[in-house]
Amino acid sequence: MLKLKALLLTQGMHGMISQVEGLAKALGLSFRHHQIKLKSFWNLIPPKFTPVSDRILKDKFVCDSRIIISCGRKSVVPSIFLKKRFKKEIFNIHIQDPKVNNDNFDCIISPSHDNLKGENIINTIGSIHYLTNEEINRNKNYLKFNANEKKIVTFILGGPNKYYSFSEKKINEMFAKIKNLFVYSKYKLIVIPSYRTPENIIKLAFNYFNEEHLVIKERDKKAYLSALGLADIIIVTCDSISMISESAITGKPIYVAHMKNKKNIYRFNKFFKLFKDLGIIRDLENKIEYWSYNKLDEVNKAAIKVRERLKINGII
Repeated sequence: MLKLKALLLTQGMHGMISQVEGLAKALGLSFRHHQIKLKSFWNLIPPKFTPVSDRILKDKFVCDSRIIISCGRKSVVPSIFLKKRFKKEIFNIHIQDPKVNNDNFDCIISPSHDNLKGENIINTIGSIHYLTNEEINRNKNYLKFNANEKKIVTFILGGPNKYYSFSEKKINEMFAKIKNLFVYSKYKLIVIPSYRTPENIIKLAFNYFNEEHLVIKERDKKAYLSALGLADIIIVTCDSISMISESAITGKPIYVAHMKNKKNIYRFNKFFKLFKDLGIIRDLENKIEYWSYNKLDEVNKAAIKVRERLKINGII
């Protein structure tokens, strides 16, 4: 018998896990993760050309949940397969644009900059995630960092992806810009790596800033939460919509450190424009400014709408 809990399907990337787990927590559901692994050939094929079958999976898995929450390209077809198998017994939710017929899902949660419309679409401002202000406040003093009453800048480092490359030359230029702008203005710096930050970039940051500042070498969620709590200003590299959206839960000024793109970043540019228009982000340039905005809490807003649909469909 299927249980009222959530089965979370992702490719295992941190940004995707943050989104599915954030929604499950906001819905008050227990959950378990399953990382989708496709057979090698099907990794190359878009979902709309992939057969709806469990034969594409490297590892088959048991569905014991009435609610499926998926995120990412590889999880699209497995979610549709489960829906076709269990029909109205389950409610399947996909986060982000699945790039298939929207009717394959009971509900799709998509950021507004993706322009997805339809009766089963819930639009959000930026990406949803699993961070909460309660967690940030609870972990604020996790990092034992003595700033000597100076203001703190938290610098969140991303990493290379299909849109941006992180060459050591460009990273050094970015580090020099931050040093000239903030360090020489007597700010203290906390550098936080992401799951995509290459080891050589972390080492560069450590060698560049570590003397009087704090460079976290390990991926540590509590350190991330603490750094967001301690920050007066936040800097995030441009490669991650998720990290910028997560930072916006604080209501603190967010500077975006831009890198040269290696392919079309139309979707990123729409996101940057939206967040600039909302007064959330500004480009990292040559002056220090402070501003405020309403803290983003999109996951709880989305959860209210999802909960209504779960009731209508007799799931809860």
